Amino acid sequence: MDALDLALVAALREHPRAGDLELSRVVKVARATVQSRLAKMEAAGVITGYGPDVDLTAAGLPVLAFATLEIAQGRLEDVRAELDSLPNVLEAYVTSGTADVVCKIAASSHADLQDVLLHMSTSGSIVRSTSIVVLSELVAPRVLPVLARDVQGGGRAPRYR
Repeated sequence: MDALDLALVAALREHPRAGDLELSRVVKVARATVQSRLAKMEAAGVITGYGPDVDLTAAGLPVLAFATLEIAQGRLEDVRAELDSLPNVLEAYVTSGTADVVCKIAASSHADLQDVLLHMSTSGSIVRSTSIVVLSELVAPRVLPVLARDVQGGGRAPRYR
């Protein structure tokens, strides 16, 4: 990514409903340049979607937790299917260390969270789980700081790694 790509991503984060013309005004480049850059970033998989950000608390899911899972040897695909079947599981990552998988879970109440965790404990693929309830958000989800860290000078040509 270069400085213009970063400026476009930042503008999209700040004005998610802006069209190409408005984005061209914000970043001060031609509309065709905006269209071309966005198309290239989409094709390269840098931009993966334009969906709305959702506040889970406002949507009725105020309880957020992380669960670490130790899984039975060779059962990763079974665990994937199990977690996919649970709508409360927002994200899941295969990890190194003592846990095999880390999940992010949203729930409407502590009882709802308990139901999700109890359901996981009945899985033959999950050997052990540990949960951590989130008390408050310290750093909101973000990508711009790390993208900005590696942006190359003022060049106009896109650079994807």
